[in-house]
Amino acid sequence: MSAMTHELKASFAFIERNFFLSRRYWGWELAFLVYSAAGALSIAFIGAKQGDPRLLLTLMVGAIFWNYLSVVFSWIAETIQIERWEGTLEYTFMAPVRRSTHLFGAVAYAMVYGLIHTAAIVVAMVLFFPDEVTVAHANVLTIGGFMVLGSFSLVGVAMLAAILPLLFVERGMQMAFVLQSVLLLVSGVYYSIDVLPGWMQVLSWFSPATYALDGVRKGLIDGVGLTALWGDIWPLLVMGTLFIPFGLWAFGTAERYAKRTGKLKRVG
Repeated sequence: MSAMTHELKASFAFIERNFFLSRRYWGWELAFLVYSAAGALSIAFIGAKQGDPRLLLTLMVGAIFWNYLSVVFSWIAETIQIERWEGTLEYTFMAPVRRSTHLFGAVAYAMVYGLIHTAAIVVAMVLFFPDEVTVAHANVLTIGGFMVLGSFSLVGVAMLAAILPLLFVERGMQMAFVLQSVLLLVSGVYYSIDVLPGWMQVLSWFSPATYALDGVRKGLIDGVGLTALWGDIWPLLVMGTLFIPFGLWAFGTAERYAKRTGKLKRVG
């Protein structure tokens, strides 16, 4: 019990540290928020121009929910890079805490931060489209369920992406950003995956965002119940069950390799 309490306190310490980082760089955080809101509104105006309420809601859900997923993905994928920027890489990896404790702290903060960030964009959407945004038929349980499932399913992928900056000091973050861009392309964020070439549709099957976005849209626009969307639920359950343990194992293996080969350093 005392060991579990120690690990929980250590996870909270990483949450607290990330909060202080966000507070220190509040100017950049505000700039990124304005940029994200402007991007989401730009996409929504396409639907408004067409005069199609369903298209508008489809684009808005894509913009809002992808913002949440991308924020969560980025915070986790940049875990190592943040340590390098702050000059705390050696201290963090020498600290007497489990690596899973470190990563779960990063995950918890990423989810909370993502929700706050996304809530601000939702407010902007409502202010710009007060008449078009309607949730009369929305199924709140479905929306909430897919946000939770989508978040945890993406965590494992983000942990794998976090390995790249660990192994490739100078190019790791670029590689992680490319992976995030591929997820954006194949996950049907702003369009149905049916319009993609066949080989890209196959890639979309392995993206948690594909199923999460489909479930949120059906729950918000059509009011479909959670139990009626088992086709989207079971892939997310499988991905969350497999990707998170595999991501933790892969990160631990990469960390040991980086320490053994001297790649665990602040600069290239």
